Amino acid sequence: MSSENKTTATAEQLLYARILEKGMYFGLVLMFLTFALYVFGIVEPAIPLNEIAGYWRQDVHSYLEAINHTYLHLENLPTGWSWMALIGKSDFLNFVPIAILSGVTIMCYLAIVPGLFRRGDKAYGIMAIAEALILALAASGLLMVGH
Repeated sequence: MSSENKTTATAEQLLYARILEKGMYFGLVLMFLTFALYVFGIVEPAIPLNEIAGYWRQDVHSYLEAINHTYLHLENLPTGWSWMALIGKSDFLNFVPIAILSGVTIMCYLAIVPGLFRRGDKAYGIMAIAEALILALAASGLLMVGH
């Protein structure tokens, strides 16, 4: 008597994995490209590359204050999604692939919802929607902790 379990992935699991794989590769390639634009000086950074190491020992708030005072001259510190206004600078352009990689999971959950409901898995469908909403809300910056 064999106690071998043969488990196969559902269509939703395979779809999730395909989207995750493509999103991960896309984000990774984009990360290499944007980093190359930064390192090789093809796109000008907000903070000169040869001066960035001098800021590494600072905490985030002190770093943001220093670079804002010295280079950016913005009315408010670039926190949350405000970096989007600075994507013309290569050091901030590097955040685009990070945001894409962070958002891939949301896309995966949203993509599997129709199949879950079609199969009658209402509980999993509702959980997938809830997960996507929670992740989107967390990424939105609407929930502020520690301010």
